[in-house]
Amino acid sequence: MPEPTRLLLWTDTPAPYGDAIRAAGLGPRVVIETLARKDTPSEAQMAQTEALLAWAAPAGLLPRMPRLRWAQALTAGVESWLALPDLPPSLTLTCARGTHGDSMPENILGGIFHITKGYAAMAEAQTFSAWKRRVATPLSGKVLGILGLGAIGAEVARLAAALRMEVIGTRRTPSPMPHVSEVLPPERTDEVLARADFVVLLLPATPETEGFINAERLAQMKPDAWLLNFGRGQAILDADLIAALTEKRIGGAILDVFREEPLPSSHPFWTTPGLMVLPHIGGMHPERDSVVAQLFTENLASFLDGRKLREVVDPARGY
Repeated sequence: MPEPTRLLLWTDTPAPYGDAIRAAGLGPRVVIETLARKDTPSEAQMAQTEALLAWAAPAGLLPRMPRLRWAQALTAGVESWLALPDLPPSLTLTCARGTHGDSMPENILGGIFHITKGYAAMAEAQTFSAWKRRVATPLSGKVLGILGLGAIGAEVARLAAALRMEVIGTRRTPSPMPHVSEVLPPERTDEVLARADFVVLLLPATPETEGFINAERLAQMKPDAWLLNFGRGQAILDADLIAALTEKRIGGAILDVFREEPLPSSHPFWTTPGLMVLPHIGGMHPERDSVVAQLFTENLASFLDGRKLREVVDPARGY
């Protein structure tokens, strides 16, 4: 019988992952070690670990792990991993793509409801015992533009279609999708921007998407359209968005992701008119670790059996 595989769970919440491994009957095939996120692997752990579950890894660490063959990132975005100057080319990196399927689409729709239904303003009026009637904007017939029609975008489209919204969007490899009236290539982004009442960004962090939403593209949007970014903060040029909002050239923006997180208290986004700052809540939910654990355990079984893993990252594409 082969020696058990050495596995390091580098997270503050290892219990759901250990439970999932045991429930899948993989316990006897691995030796599990756990490590708090703030700590650094010991020399023994670096020497022995063959499979790693982690949020990220600092530069200089992975080359010191000679037996490491697979790393499972706890996030869908892996730009911090791919930015490592010493990421071993032989390392298989997988991400948590697809584990935000419930929470993020609901949070995106929540943002659109916030824009159109005025509940926040009514709650504020209640603190002053002020009876101020407001007329909610119907969503039926509104156009939702999604830049980045992946798994999350597909679910947002399904929910939006139930509200009788028209959904259009872009995808690297355009092909017909349920609940989406038009799927266009990225080269036709301006057509989406010009037609959409709400533009949702679900773009990964790649060289092609760096500063993708700039002054030129913001100028293509309707004067009353809203921009919602739940993808990556690098997709927006901050100064260009601040100028567009300050000059009221678009209706407003809701941002859940930023170039620097936590967003510094000195950042002008906090005081930009028409902009709502969300503290990166899009994909989080109380059972997220259990959902990621299912993906991780499936990949662990494949890794132990020498089979192909799910959600393998392509460094050339950046996701």
